[in-house]
Amino acid sequence: MRLLLAAAVLLPLLGAGAALLPAPPGLRGRGGPERDVLRHGVTVTGAVLVLTLLLAAGFDHDRPADVQAETDLSWIPALDVRLHLGVDGISLPLLVLTALLTFLCALYTYFRPPAGRDTPGPVPFVALLLLLEAGTLATFAVLDLVLFFLAFETVLIPMYFLIARWGGAERAAAAWKFILYTVVGSVVMLLGLLLIGLRGGTFDMVALAEANGAGLSHTTQLLAVLAIGLGLAVKTPMWPLHSWLPDAHTAAPTAGSVLLAGVLLKMGTYGLVRIALPIAPEGMHTFAPYLGAFAAAGIVYGSLACLALVRQGAGGDLKRLIAYSSVGHMGFVLLGIATLTRGGVNGALFANVAHGLITGLLFFLVGALKERVGTTDLDRLTDVTLYGRAPRFGGLLAFAAVASLGLPGLAGFWGELLAMLGAYHPADGLSRPAFLVYLVCAGLGTLLTAAYLLLVVRRVCMGDRADEPLTDLRGPEYAAFAPLAALTLLAGLWPAVLLDLTDPAVAALLPGVAR
Repeated sequence: MRLLLAAAVLLPLLGAGAALLPAPPGLRGRGGPERDVLRHGVTVTGAVLVLTLLLAAGFDHDRPADVQAETDLSWIPALDVRLHLGVDGISLPLLVLTALLTFLCALYTYFRPPAGRDTPGPVPFVALLLLLEAGTLATFAVLDLVLFFLAFETVLIPMYFLIARWGGAERAAAAWKFILYTVVGSVVMLLGLLLIGLRGGTFDMVALAEANGAGLSHTTQLLAVLAIGLGLAVKTPMWPLHSWLPDAHTAAPTAGSVLLAGVLLKMGTYGLVRIALPIAPEGMHTFAPYLGAFAAAGIVYGSLACLALVRQGAGGDLKRLIAYSSVGHMGFVLLGIATLTRGGVNGALFANVAHGLITGLLFFLVGALKERVGTTDLDRLTDVTLYGRAPRFGGLLAFAAVASLGLPGLAGFWGELLAMLGAYHPADGLSRPAFLVYLVCAGLGTLLTAAYLLLVVRRVCMGDRADEPLTDLRGPEYAAFAPLAALTLLAGLWPAVLLDLTDPAVAALLPGVAR
């Protein structure tokens, strides 16, 4: 088991280096070096997906709260920094989600090679994609604060270049905005991590979580949660620190948008659950009402921004709309965490995975739509009428939209419901009237979300025009899109597949909390 986890983290890193080298003679195929490197990307990400699935199959589901597949080696003895890897019920779903989405992006890229102005071809694209996967997997697998920070930072550089070199209009400005926001947030986060490690006497996340704040003064916990929370809030992204996200999504290539929404946004909320909740519980309890307020504001703000974009004649962009919808959806994740209850935190973790599946599918579909009609401008998409011209494409887009609005029976429903139930009964010591206000805001957000997504479906999918058929879904697109649609349905009909993993682990992180 430990070898499977270590191999899953190291293989994409080695694959990124190998992508920059010529393929050995025995591995060269038809299509030249560019096709060879695209095949290399599919092969490596496919192998990583198999490793994570084997890890999930070998995971002891009778004890999901325990760290499994553990590797613990000394790395920097002077600072007591260790190469500590492991997986539990909280990190396992995110590892599998990361491997799946990266493999699907590599597969999609194989059939739709990246195109960009003044780009050197797919070799650096594949290398950056693999480096991004390595950093993300490491973020979810490491159990040392210093390693967490290094893995967290590893992700930023490849995403910057994916946007800056293969993005669309305004890609340079969007890439700079992304890197400046996230680097500044990371510097603040580093100060909080160092404060915890130095005051707690260790950087080991397992030992610090077991101490549950013992050895850390109330002031230390407040400062640590403030610094770490601000750094993670940028990546989540939490309103009002979200303004980099719409620009980055609008400019990013399809694979970049899928991974940014499906995986990178989860790193921030994962850090709150893995580090802030168990290690500095007093600090989290103090800041929880403020976190809930920002979460509720983000839910309403994201929905209103989407409604403004979808208005006729507003000149909205469909990718930008989905980006703003992510601000609202991640607001539900933050609200669940802010309740400090088992149900709320479980809802946050469920919503994390659901958002990755659904929004990843939406960005894939929008990328495929842009290939067909040449635009993502909502005013110009009004006459597309997918139902009449590409019915399977239109049906899948409608499916993803209703999943995103939280239709019961699909994955988007359960996380939002549990987060709202947590707000109805927050943890002891938190202001219930305040969280009831947040609950009302969240309920309003669900109504607004349904409104703008149904407007999108009506404008893009419905209509009478059927004179010029569009190319409907093709085989490679079925291969990339179908797993996400199937998992969205599976998680919606069988939520226990995730909740049975996360609930015991959350209970261990929140000792003394009954619900």
